Amino acid sequence: MSKYRVLLTDYAWANLEIEEDTLTEGGAELIVAETIEEDLLVKLAKEHQVDAIMCNWGPVTEKVISASPNMKIVARLGIGLDNIDVDYCTQHGILVTNTPDYCLAEVAEHTLALIFACARKVAMYHHDTMNGKYDLKAGPMMRRMEGQTLGIVGLGNIGMMLAQKAKCLGLNVLATSRSGKTMEGVETVDMDRLLAESDYVSLLIPATPETRKTFGAEQFKKMKPTAYLINTARGAIVDHDALAAALDSGELQGAALDVQDPEPCDLTIAPYNDPRVIVTPHAAFVSVESLENMRGRVARQVIDCLQGKTPENVRNGLTAG
Repeated sequence: MSKYRVLLTDYAWANLEIEEDTLTEGGAELIVAETIEEDLLVKLAKEHQVDAIMCNWGPVTEKVISASPNMKIVARLGIGLDNIDVDYCTQHGILVTNTPDYCLAEVAEHTLALIFACARKVAMYHHDTMNGKYDLKAGPMMRRMEGQTLGIVGLGNIGMMLAQKAKCLGLNVLATSRSGKTMEGVETVDMDRLLAESDYVSLLIPATPETRKTFGAEQFKKMKPTAYLINTARGAIVDHDALAAALDSGELQGAALDVQDPEPCDLTIAPYNDPRVIVTPHAAFVSVESLENMRGRVARQVIDCLQGKTPENVRNGLTAG
């Protein structure tokens, strides 16, 4: 009989072999939720009195956490913590962990791919040709990417990797940094200048109460009418109604969105159904390598905590034991 029980709220990969192998070896049983509805998660947590929660995008609220008084750790299968009630965990001595560096290359690469797709009209041309339209002159004239300006909102680990790759392609790079971080060859500027001068604005900041819908009508008016918005961070950062209005009025050339709010979004409405908008299904983090890295490390974080060790990447300043 297993010594510990771990609730998995959700996952976005084919199987749970990595998680089950590590948890079983550490004496833990895995309970997998069928949906991320709060009532179901509360029911499972209460019924099984779990010692830990692992979550991908599932909401780990106060109700879910408090249903198991012996909870010791909430481990995020990813980077952002916006789906976890971190304050409640901290107040009750529950560790919160994540894997902040598991998919840096993947998100930077996906962001670049979206920039290329916008600049070279890849998605538009593909959609047209698949519908029998073979027209080189469709859409606005393209510009050479080399020499254009990429504005990175958030010069964190992913932002720095994106900047490095973009500079190799001949893009000029501007960035904002709340922490004051700097990087050789990247000019750190205020938001107004970044918006005014950038041909591509890449959002790479976390979703917090302070950043929710901070990209809206005011920001879009400050961007070039030829510019593109690229969001591979969190959907909640963008006011999507305002984005639809900005596209409709010609304030922006287009957008590429890997993250939406909510997820999944209604693809039949603007801005998602706009032909100038590229939508990918929160796929930026995915690769064979990134998932293997993240899944194994998160399972190990859980086992370490349950065995009285302080795991890596504790985000709320607590220690085990």
